[in-house]
Amino acid sequence: MSHPSEIRQRKKAISIALFIGALMLIAKVGAYFLTSSAAILSDALESVVHIFATSIAFYSIIVSSRPPDRDHPYGHGKVEFFSAGLEGMLIIIAAVVIMFEAVRGMIVGRELQNLDWGMYIIAGASVVNLALGSYLVRMGKKTDSLTLIADGKHVLTDFYTSAGVIAGLLIVYFTGLEVLDPLVAIAVALNILYSGGKLIRRSVGGLMNESDTELLTDVVNRLIEHKREPWIDVHQLRSWRSGDKHYIDFHLTMPYYWDVETAHEEQLKVIESLKDLMEGKAEVLIHIDPCKPTCCKFCRMSDCNVREEEFRGWKPWTVEHAVNPPKYKDPD
Repeated sequence: MSHPSEIRQRKKAISIALFIGALMLIAKVGAYFLTSSAAILSDALESVVHIFATSIAFYSIIVSSRPPDRDHPYGHGKVEFFSAGLEGMLIIIAAVVIMFEAVRGMIVGRELQNLDWGMYIIAGASVVNLALGSYLVRMGKKTDSLTLIADGKHVLTDFYTSAGVIAGLLIVYFTGLEVLDPLVAIAVALNILYSGGKLIRRSVGGLMNESDTELLTDVVNRLIEHKREPWIDVHQLRSWRSGDKHYIDFHLTMPYYWDVETAHEEQLKVIESLKDLMEGKAEVLIHIDPCKPTCCKFCRMSDCNVREEEFRGWKPWTVEHAVNPPKYKDPD
């Protein structure tokens, strides 16, 4: 469960994004009517999508902050993946509309005017978006919010879009080649199409509980760092995420002759170590497996009275080893 201060920070950040996004939209629409530029229209349409996406993000932050309940025992954090995916879909729709308008402009033709003023407005808006996007990504990482990070990257995409529009309009302004205007709009559309696809890919990965290799590596490294003699082997390591909370489960092999209380006390030490790693934002479930005679060759228990084979050497744990079923073989 997120800390109340983090929830307040998220709501504040997304509210700022919504307010500034509305101002940027007004500025870009004004620039389009001033210039009749297809490139500027593409930038304005992208801002329209951002307003809708930020509104969805605001709602998802409210929902994801709710505590677990009877119907949602794992909390409501998964809604952030829906939000990121929907934002990606809206970006793709905007890209298609932009390309349609650009092609129509090439066929019908547009008379460009006041390009200098249009570029001034877009340049000012792009600087604001650069600051806003950087702020949202920073706050998203600080509060561990996928929604804020996704919205921040969307705003940064808007900044790069505006920069591309300005570069294209500068060429049109100095060369007089007005046919470049819709071509710039198409280039912008392709760029945001790629950005939308990445957001959807990340959203689907989260909803499908895709493995986070970086997280798994951190878990294995923490287990190695705090490894105790009774921790004979680790296997079938899995993790998934819901909002800012990580769920980790794995099998840990321990001496078969221990009683339940002793094994449970050792289990708690492992859990606390991993919760510290995740700064308390983790649920850890460990299944205790009893050791077998084939474990003796790599078991470091020094006071074991039932050892059937001498210790030969311990092969360091890796992510590949930890995520697979146990393989009690001689170390390489």
